[in-house]
Amino acid sequence: MSTTAPAPALSVLDLVPVRTGQTSSQAVTAALALAETADRLGLRRYWFAEHHNMSSVGSTTPPVLIAAAAARTSRIRVGSGGVMLPNHAPLVVAEQFAALEALAPGRIDLGIGRAPGSDPVITQLLRMSGTSSDVERFPQHVQDILALVSPEGATLQFTSGGTYDVHATPAATGTPQVWLLGSSDYSAQLAASLGLPYVFANHFSGEGLERALGLYRGQYRPSEAHPEPVTFLTANVVAADTADEADARALPQMRAMARLRLNRPMGAMETVEAAQSAAPDDAMTPLVEAMRERWIIGAGDKAASELRELARTHGVDEIMVSPIAAAREGEPMDAAPGRARTLELLTAALAG
Repeated sequence: MSTTAPAPALSVLDLVPVRTGQTSSQAVTAALALAETADRLGLRRYWFAEHHNMSSVGSTTPPVLIAAAAARTSRIRVGSGGVMLPNHAPLVVAEQFAALEALAPGRIDLGIGRAPGSDPVITQLLRMSGTSSDVERFPQHVQDILALVSPEGATLQFTSGGTYDVHATPAATGTPQVWLLGSSDYSAQLAASLGLPYVFANHFSGEGLERALGLYRGQYRPSEAHPEPVTFLTANVVAADTADEADARALPQMRAMARLRLNRPMGAMETVEAAQSAAPDDAMTPLVEAMRERWIIGAGDKAASELRELARTHGVDEIMVSPIAAAREGEPMDAAPGRARTLELLTAALAG
């Protein structure tokens, strides 16, 4: 009898990497082509992150990218991983995602996070609207969005008497699926109390994963939409035709993350050749080695096997991969061959 763990469904988290010499237009074109590849391969969902003022990240406005990806695909769910809610008025978020649901009915996910997604200066610029940026009101803002995107809308009760109805879109027939995202206990417990799906940002840190999932599942309060807790895992992944090629394509992203953790200036994503030719750095080396141990990097069959085991260990049926394979010099600027190859190899290996 086979003891192979069942294959998890695959999804994608995309930060729209921008590499050396690449324009924003070319990076977005490459990301949308990757979304089409994911749709063709039968992946479950494709999410865009929200980060600001980063020279190697083009995913600044998830709703715009979601709309473009929805127009290029036919079956895959598209969404945010996530919208950083303190940066935005809840009504604006609700209106954006209600419109997206109207554009692609039944295919929209609204992943919501509590972190700013940038440095303090950009955070201040994004939050100039005032009261909507109050992080302490995050739970109430989540509930406001849930009401606003529903076909019934929300009703305001004036202290002086009377009511006022608010709808994110005039005549909704469906709603985006709302997820809470986090890398600490906070969002896990809030998602459990509201009966919402939850995702731990395992690709970013990995610290506290088991505790967060335990809190979410143990404290979960069933809701009408979700009688049972719903969750999956994220992971940084590079799959290639050989282990050496996978390691080479992972190196630029590992070096970028090491620079971030060391508070060094960030630049566009290096090519494989630039990363390999860089001078040794005693401060970066242990960080890179730690990432190499945590991330899933290898030939297609090995990477797929590790994904199966990760899903089995944590009791999930889906893994959202951040396909971080960097480009080689000479590869087209408007495509991402290494990232596409990661998805192709994983899909084939998991289906086998």
